[in-house]
Amino acid sequence: MPSASELIDVDRYPVHRPGSPGYEALVERCREQLRTAGACELPGFLRPEVVERLAGESTRLAPDAHHHEGKATPYLELPSPDWPPEHPRQSWNPFSLAALAYDQIPADSLLRVLYDWDTLKDFLAAALGKRELHRYSDPLGALSLNVMEDGDECEWHFDQADFVVSIALQDAEEGGDFLYVPLVRSPEDENYDGVKRVLSGEREPTRIPMTPGTLLLFEGRHSIHCVSSTRGATPRLVALLAYDTKPGTCASELLQKSRYGRVLRPEA
Repeated sequence: MPSASELIDVDRYPVHRPGSPGYEALVERCREQLRTAGACELPGFLRPEVVERLAGESTRLAPDAHHHEGKATPYLELPSPDWPPEHPRQSWNPFSLAALAYDQIPADSLLRVLYDWDTLKDFLAAALGKRELHRYSDPLGALSLNVMEDGDECEWHFDQADFVVSIALQDAEEGGDFLYVPLVRSPEDENYDGVKRVLSGEREPTRIPMTPGTLLLFEGRHSIHCVSSTRGATPRLVALLAYDTKPGTCASELLQKSRYGRVLRPEA
């Protein structure tokens, strides 16, 4: 089993050398991108041979992922009937994708090696400007795999978490691009007019192509985003590494049931 540092291109991304000039420059680069664009993209974060191995492993696991589809609002909530029909909070859009849970990922997977590496966790905290990060206590959602097959899509929405850490493993034959409009709302201003312009197609989003091996830090609470529809026999595969600034975080039973098709709570 290789060490975690052998999985990452540490010459390009010296996450294992905190305090070094290269490390500090990388952290500042991430913070600047997050400040200005709400996202930080680190292409080639994983070594090519590691991406190939993980893509093969994930492809074999993908048939066990729970597929869920339906319609949702950009705010991932049931809207109040007080909102008028044309309001963004009343906008329902289709989604279709699958998720493989943490307990379905083999103990010897390289994904677990990465997720369990404290050095990576500490780097991500620094890059996100957080004092410290904790791994999720969620037995299903701590580490998961998003699977999008032919015709799947992810609707425009805001995240309910402050940030998401993802690693692209495999691209679909067509589509599957990550689209977002940075910082379209703020804690002080929901900017519903701006959201309506995005939903109607009047505002051109930023497009991040699906490039295997890329680590993406994304602050989606204030940046609306979606994934374009995928086409072809090759599934789009993305690993999601879940952290929070406080320990003991676990998704609600409702979210677990929707995303994974079952409920599993942390052991007391």
